Amino acid sequence: MGEGDEVVEQQEAGTNSVSMGILFLVVLVDMIGFGIIIPFLTYMVGHLADPGVHIGRWVAGLMAAYAGMMFLFSPFWGTLSDRIGRRPVLMIGLAGNTIAFFVLGISNSLLMALGARLFAGMVNANMSVTRAYIGDVSKPHEVARRQGMLGVAFGVGFSLGPALGGMLSAPAQWGWTDAFQGTVFDTYPYLLACLASSMLSLTGLMVATTKLQESLPKEVRQTVEKRSAIGILTTNIGNIGRMFKRPAISPLLWSYTFYWIGFTIMHVTFILFTMRAIGVGGLGFSESDNGWVFAFIGLCGIITQGRLIGPLTNRFGSSRLMAGGFLFSAAGLASIPYVPPAYAMLGMLLVSGLIAFGNGLASPSNMTLLTHASGAEERGMIMGVSESLRAFSSVSGVLIGGWVWDYTVNRTDLFDFHTAFWLCGFFAVLGWACFRFSKAWKAEEGVLRGAEEAE
Repeated sequence: MGEGDEVVEQQEAGTNSVSMGILFLVVLVDMIGFGIIIPFLTYMVGHLADPGVHIGRWVAGLMAAYAGMMFLFSPFWGTLSDRIGRRPVLMIGLAGNTIAFFVLGISNSLLMALGARLFAGMVNANMSVTRAYIGDVSKPHEVARRQGMLGVAFGVGFSLGPALGGMLSAPAQWGWTDAFQGTVFDTYPYLLACLASSMLSLTGLMVATTKLQESLPKEVRQTVEKRSAIGILTTNIGNIGRMFKRPAISPLLWSYTFYWIGFTIMHVTFILFTMRAIGVGGLGFSESDNGWVFAFIGLCGIITQGRLIGPLTNRFGSSRLMAGGFLFSAAGLASIPYVPPAYAMLGMLLVSGLIAFGNGLASPSNMTLLTHASGAEERGMIMGVSESLRAFSSVSGVLIGGWVWDYTVNRTDLFDFHTAFWLCGFFAVLGWACFRFSKAWKAEEGVLRGAEEAE
């Protein structure tokens, strides 16, 4: 290698290092925005709803709106980034988030809040395009490490977001200052949290505009076939159908679909349960209390995926970790409504830690198994199918959770407010069974054995 080649490599390494820092910021901003609404969304619905409105269904509707638009538009943005480049699509997502959170913060009706969440889901394709960007600029041996870095950004953002959402909610009611009383924040109690997320997205947009370079060469973009959004969606649905016919891949998709339905039922019902008065079976938590619980979940996810998953995978294998993760999560999810009020925060941290640990094992193990089961030429498509199914599961889970909660919350027989959490555990166990008794169980051992023999 000549001196000129070394200089070029050093320049590329420096450019890629800056790009990776910006991508880390983009994912961090996205996940803070995703997590920041978790502690207050249920309270916001209660604040905007008229008397007699089914709060559970509206919470589910706002969550489903975001996930549903992600399901519909993620393939479109991914394909568009192949044609016009990653950089402009990432900036569209950041600009869209800036607007969407501001509109959510000033929403004065449930329909306005719903519109803000629909728009946010439509424009937000940053995660999938960010992963594509990494593939563009990384050498084969760098991909896993750099994708893992995004996982850390994901965990840090999901930890910080709920904490910020809880702390910045209803500032006019803060006991330590009266600076926000009689201001716009009295009328819109969740505007401050939304403004924080909006400003973070705006900061990310300005940094990306000035510092982020395009990763996809123009000559590659010119070869991409132009397709309509309907055509892209049709192709994506067709790919899902084909993957469900593959014996090594289908159980991985089905099992995680069932598991994620159970996991997202909890997204709706968790705060509906914790915010209930202690006298009617709840824990009497505030927005801040819930924010700290979800921040703890994010911290557990960082530790599990950042430090534990590698050594545990080497010792037990991805199949055992995914199956174990399903069962750990199932136990935690079903235990939520049985936390005693006398030890509410301690009990909820223990239960949520069990859920986070299980999910921290199951999610990366599922991605690893899908990687082993797919060829290099189809891996991107398979990961796209997996992301679409995750969005579909999110829509299904939050709708089921909202409906079941509203139907059972005031019952006093066997099917009372505990029922939704039993369903969470049931779907997680169903996912475990679909995987454990399938041809995908331990299939990765043959792949890894073959790779070792080839070396």
